[in-house]
Amino acid sequence: MDAEEEQMPAQYGQFQQAMAKYLNQQNNLVTLCSTTILSRTPGTTIKCSVDAFEWKITAVFRMLAYGCPADPTDEYFKIGESTTIESLKRFCRAVVDEFTGEYLRSPNATDVARLLCIGKDRGFSEMLGSLDCMHWKWKNYPTAWAGQYAGRSGSPAIILEAVADYDLWIWHAYFGLPGTNNDINVLEASHLFSNLAKGIAHSAHYVIQGKEYNMGYYLVDGIYQKWSTLVQTIHDPRCPKKKLFAMKQEVCRKDVERAFGVLQSQFAFLAGPARFWHKHILHDIMTTCIIMHNMIIADERDVTASIEDHMEAPTPEVEMVLDENTRFQQFLVRHRGIRDKYAHIALRNALIDHLWDEYTNSDN
Repeated sequence: MDAEEEQMPAQYGQFQQAMAKYLNQQNNLVTLCSTTILSRTPGTTIKCSVDAFEWKITAVFRMLAYGCPADPTDEYFKIGESTTIESLKRFCRAVVDEFTGEYLRSPNATDVARLLCIGKDRGFSEMLGSLDCMHWKWKNYPTAWAGQYAGRSGSPAIILEAVADYDLWIWHAYFGLPGTNNDINVLEASHLFSNLAKGIAHSAHYVIQGKEYNMGYYLVDGIYQKWSTLVQTIHDPRCPKKKLFAMKQEVCRKDVERAFGVLQSQFAFLAGPARFWHKHILHDIMTTCIIMHNMIIADERDVTASIEDHMEAPTPEVEMVLDENTRFQQFLVRHRGIRDKYAHIALRNALIDHLWDEYTNSDN
C-alpha cells in the first residue's frame, strides 16, 4: 500500500499536466471563438451572449462531427440556418488564423529527427512519412465549373494532398485543385518540396548500404514520378528481395490512407459532399478539421502510440543541415536533385538490399 501511495503523486502530476494543457487549449479556443462568433448586437446582455455562444458553437460542432446540414439545428438550438452557417464560417476562420502555426506547421529539427528515427525502426531508414491525395465531392459547385472539377467518378470534386506519419499526424495539406487533376499535377502545384528546393528545409545526411544521402523521402503509390524524394512500390515483384520490399512499402504507405479514414470518421462533414458555393470557405473547413484532428493526435499520441519512446527521442545519428543560401544556381541544383530519376532508382535499390539484410539477419 505504501508503494502505491508513493506512485500516486507522480501519476497525478502527469494527469494534471495533461489536463492543464488541454484546459489551456480549450480556454484559448473558447475565448477566440467567443469574440469572433458572437454577433455584436446592441443591448445584448452578457448572460444572453454566453448562452448564444454555447448554442452556436454546439451547432457548429454538430455540423462538423455528424455532417448534418445547418437547417435541422433549428429544432435543437432554436438557431436559424443562416446564423448557423455564419457561425461555422467565423469559427473555421478563427481556428485557421490562430492554430495553423502550431498544428499545421512544417516539421522542425526535432520533428524531423523523431520521424527519421521512427522510420528507421519500421525498416525504412530516414523516411519522413507517406504522401497521397483525397477527393472531396463538391455538391453545390458553380455550373460553369462542372467540367473543370469533374473527377474520375464523374462528379465535381476538390483534391486534398497530404503527408501523414505513423501517428496519423498530418504534416502537409494542400487543398483546392480541381478534381480533373491527378496526383502528379497536384504535387507539381503544391509547396511540399519548395522549402527543400530553396535550401531552408531541415534535411538530413544519412547512409544506406554504404551510400550517402542528404534528403529524406516519402512513400507513394505507383502513379507518382520517379523522384529522389519519393519511393514507390514494385509492381509484380519476382525475387524474394523485391517481394519483401513491396510488402513493407505498401504496409507503411497506408499511414496517409489511415489518416484520411480517421479524419473523415471524426468529421463526417468531410465524408459527405461539400455544400458551400465558395472554395475559400471549403478551404477553411478542411483546414480546421485537419487542425482539430492534429489536436486530438497530440492529446492521445503519448497514450496510444506503440512507438511512444520516440516522442522524446534523442537526436538520431544524422547530421541536421539548415542552409539559408537561396541563390538561383543553388536553387536549380537542388530542384534538379529532387527530380533525379537515377537517384530515385539508386535509393530504392539500396532500400531493397537494406530490408533484405535486416530480414536475413533477424532472429525470426
